[in-house]
Amino acid sequence: MSPTSTRAARLAAGTALALAGALALASCASAPSDSATSATGSTDAAASGFLPCIVSDEGGFDDQSFNQLGLEGVTLAAEALGTKHIDVQSTSESDYAPNIASLVDQGCTTIVTMGYLLAAATEEAALANPDIHFIMVDDNTITADNVKGVVWDTSQSGFLVGYAAASYTKTGKVGTYGGAQIPPVTLYMDGFARGVEYYNAQKGADVQVVGWDPETQTGQFTGNFSDINAAKVLSQGILDQGVDIIVPVGGPIYKGAAQAIRESSNSVALVGVDTDMYVSDPEYDDIWFTSIARDMPKSISEVIQDSANGDFTNESYVGTLDNGGVLMSPFHDFESKVAPTLQAELDTIKAGIIAGDIVIDTPSAP
Repeated sequence: MSPTSTRAARLAAGTALALAGALALASCASAPSDSATSATGSTDAAASGFLPCIVSDEGGFDDQSFNQLGLEGVTLAAEALGTKHIDVQSTSESDYAPNIASLVDQGCTTIVTMGYLLAAATEEAALANPDIHFIMVDDNTITADNVKGVVWDTSQSGFLVGYAAASYTKTGKVGTYGGAQIPPVTLYMDGFARGVEYYNAQKGADVQVVGWDPETQTGQFTGNFSDINAAKVLSQGILDQGVDIIVPVGGPIYKGAAQAIRESSNSVALVGVDTDMYVSDPEYDDIWFTSIARDMPKSISEVIQDSANGDFTNESYVGTLDNGGVLMSPFHDFESKVAPTLQAELDTIKAGIIAGDIVIDTPSAP
């Protein structure tokens, strides 16, 4: 689909969501929270009426991953600027448009919208409110002066993790699945699968990836980012195929995979996404292999502060290995279980990706 037709489709979808969701705002969405922050930074933003705000996707701010990291970024910016912020939580896709509208009505000057699925509602609101800055997380296809896309090339960190998983697996099978088949999700999966392929090519191995085929762009998905039981069932099916490392991509759906691993009679490792999940959710510290991470709070906070300081542009921010926007987390408890030479190999691969000597094949690259 062309960018023009994509934007048209999003506008149509956004209009439909607005009509369908307007009456449901009070009952379907969580009430906005007006969170005051301590004035630890400049008071210029507060004095000028600068008000940063954020709306979650359906995963909610307690997902210990994507949305929580976005809220942390807004909170960091508000604290640095000495102002308050407002956050509003979505429980379904029908909440997106009315939640954004509620933030507009409350006088928000910069609105962070969390996730690709909010793109239609974000574009609709941005076109109707040209004086408000919108920060669109995980999407950079909206072409408007007041919209800045903030994206991360997680295929790069995913590639490193795929190589490491292929090195570690004892069964010769690793798995991945997503919450929804959208570019910000499949980007992780492509990177992971290509990293496994690279290991196979370098080592003459035949490690298989279950759940995703980067060539055909087909694989397994829960269909949303909130159904933990669906993720558990899907994870069990993948584990039954002999997989001993699994990568669920989609915020809180990792909890379904963790439950399936706990109930499995086999030794299985879990890979996190978005942040270092060993730190974010210590309940599963014994099974966290590593994480395909990105520095979301820092990136989002900096873009908000640029907005407050008059330095906002609609040029996309892209996080990479080179600028530190994406990274592979430490092995933590698995440090002693991986090959002694693995970290040196990963360092060499990372340098190759940064230099452009290793090119990751993915149609979802930002």
